Amino acid sequence: MITKTIELEEYSPTSLPAEALPQHLGKLLWSRYGQKIQIEPPTFKTDNQWRITPQGWAGHIPVDDGYQLFIKPKVELGNLFRMLEYAYKLQFLATGEMVGAESLKNFYERLARILALRVLDRSRKGLYREYACRSQRLPFLRGKVVLESMLRTPCETFLDCDYHENTADIEDNQILAWTLYCIARSHLCGEEVTRLVRRAFRAIQGFAELRHCSARLCVGRSYSRLNEDYRSLHALCRFFLDHSGPSHEQGGYQMLPFLIDMARLYEMFVAEWLRQHLPYHIILKDQAAFGIGSVNIVEFRIDLLLIDRATGRRLCLIDTKYKTPSGPSSGDLEQVIAYAKALGCPEAVLVYPQILSKPFNHLVGGDIHVWTSTFGLADDLEKQGHVFMSTLLASVASSDAESDR
Repeated sequence: MITKTIELEEYSPTSLPAEALPQHLGKLLWSRYGQKIQIEPPTFKTDNQWRITPQGWAGHIPVDDGYQLFIKPKVELGNLFRMLEYAYKLQFLATGEMVGAESLKNFYERLARILALRVLDRSRKGLYREYACRSQRLPFLRGKVVLESMLRTPCETFLDCDYHENTADIEDNQILAWTLYCIARSHLCGEEVTRLVRRAFRAIQGFAELRHCSARLCVGRSYSRLNEDYRSLHALCRFFLDHSGPSHEQGGYQMLPFLIDMARLYEMFVAEWLRQHLPYHIILKDQAAFGIGSVNIVEFRIDLLLIDRATGRRLCLIDTKYKTPSGPSSGDLEQVIAYAKALGCPEAVLVYPQILSKPFNHLVGGDIHVWTSTFGLADDLEKQGHVFMSTLLASVASSDAESDR
């Protein structure tokens, strides 16, 4: 079957002739991806054409009957790749490994190849193993006998045993198996890379159970000298699992969409860039949780929070906004002011990817400095980051000086 490809761009409306997309597929897209893509069917309002506008998502969506959508990000591809490297801690990749990636699909395929090769290399050396507790009824003694259960059934000839088993069927390897399985179902890789991914999957499948693993499992793991190389493997897995959506059938087999939430990526990128460049005396917390009230507590999450390492004092609340309005909305301002008030934070900043034509910079309520800033995604990201950080630190220092008076 020949696959029909519809190319779209993030936040840009694309018009298609009514016959370019069957009605039932348009309805299917709307029901599955209505929150990610704005779909207007052919009517007199759209000049009898389909009008499709992606809402802050980039990537690939497979559709039934041989149709697929590719959504191009507004961010220049080179900078998008740098954002992904920061957000998912992929700086361990050799420079040459990603040179020449000319599309998001190609970037995905190259990362899949790197993961497959590294898994194959690790499987040749031997997968990481741990001792796991097992309880089993056996015809022979292994480990120690569970006397309590044996006394309840004295005529039983089998023994209830508790023992430890050295096994590779552990979460570290299950994450790898599930990720390779998801990549194989994405159908985003060419023939050669797909074969490589399947080889890697077969190499690990015999040792680790195939079970669903979320991207959250790849974060906050502990490593030792025996499994230090798993750190980079799990970083790659997190990238794939974070952007793989729920599967659906196409021609008798399942396909997975690959979609990047650009607003979430922007927040993760800004957080990781700051974490790597902020001075030592300032700690950055992302997705910091705090509750309001003593009964029926309502919990809120702050995008980013700067804290003084020595005193634990909250210095600045940062809220990233992946949009380009002329100025901040009243809702966004109300939100950060309320959060800053509840936290006792003297600084609250809204960060945008482009310079606003109507920036905001005011002292609210006499004690909270609320302002807008820019961490640009055009040109050199490192330069944009340092410009943003110097402005941020200057504002925090000024606020500190005011509070000391």
